[in-house]
Amino acid sequence: MMKNWWSDPISALDQQAAEQASARQAELTKPPRSLGRLESVAIQLASMQGVESPVVEQVWITIFAADHGVASLGVSAFPQDVTAEMVRNFSRGGAAIAVLAKQLGATLEVVNVGTVSAIEPLPQVLDARVAAGTRSFVSDAAMDHSHLEQAMAVGRDAVMRAQQAGADLYIGGEMGIGNSTAAAAVAAALLKQEGRVVAGVGTGVDVDGVSHKSEVIQQALDFHHDYLNDPLEVLRRLGGFEVAALSGSYIAAAQQRLPILVDGFISSVAALLATRIQPDARQWMLFSHRSAEQGHQRVLEAMQAEPLLDLGMRLGEGSGAAVALPLLQQACQLHREMATFAEASVSQA
Repeated sequence: MMKNWWSDPISALDQQAAEQASARQAELTKPPRSLGRLESVAIQLASMQGVESPVVEQVWITIFAADHGVASLGVSAFPQDVTAEMVRNFSRGGAAIAVLAKQLGATLEVVNVGTVSAIEPLPQVLDARVAAGTRSFVSDAAMDHSHLEQAMAVGRDAVMRAQQAGADLYIGGEMGIGNSTAAAAVAAALLKQEGRVVAGVGTGVDVDGVSHKSEVIQQALDFHHDYLNDPLEVLRRLGGFEVAALSGSYIAAAQQRLPILVDGFISSVAALLATRIQPDARQWMLFSHRSAEQGHQRVLEAMQAEPLLDLGMRLGEGSGAAVALPLLQQACQLHREMATFAEASVSQA
């Protein structure tokens, strides 16, 4: 059997760089650990970049968009047409992540992995449609094996573009009506939980909507029950093209030694999938924020992840990661530019 690219080895972090960064932190003009998480983030980035003083200047953001067959079951507050409409909005600069990327000076691209309808050529939008949306997973696998491989490769290709552009940090985001249902189903399968434990409001459904969503997820879990011990089968049967692309991009980024800043619930589910497929990918991930989606905390706990922010956000699109990005940049700048006790002629305790 041919070995798939996602099985290729992932390098360990640079422990010597981490030790050097930690030693520098101890010499900066401040009480030990007084900058809290900003110190540990700088050290973690140093170990990822293999340098004593890391930088986060060239940031690459890829938004993967796709449609879901399960949307036909009324699990979202919005019609399926919104996926394609939002792709156009990304291109025009009107979406939250477009505004944030512009403000941050980050590179933003949108990749159509599988909207139901074809989309006309648009600036900053790449057409990589695998198929016209996934199938409804309550009675069938969401995608074929070939579709899964293609979608994961779309994510890998995005990382290769980021690396060729000289990116020093990667953010993945998503757009797809129905994708919080798919992500919740994947999370439930991976965490061995019932649908009601991880189903959330998504695009803003009411209490009855969440209940219906939970029932749909549970129906899918019951239907696919005998095949959910393999993470790739979980992804193929319950996921979406954009979730597969995200998972592929996280594995590829780790293989390429490119630090990853993970967004909210759906992106974290894709990250959990990536770590179940390739456990060594986890060390290359930083987590931006804790989403208001019900299942996010359980997903974070499964990866022993402590996010930087908790702002009650649940938009997706990579928006939470973009909001957290300045913290990483400030952590690096403090680490790099603060004076040491010796440089400042300040006495140490």
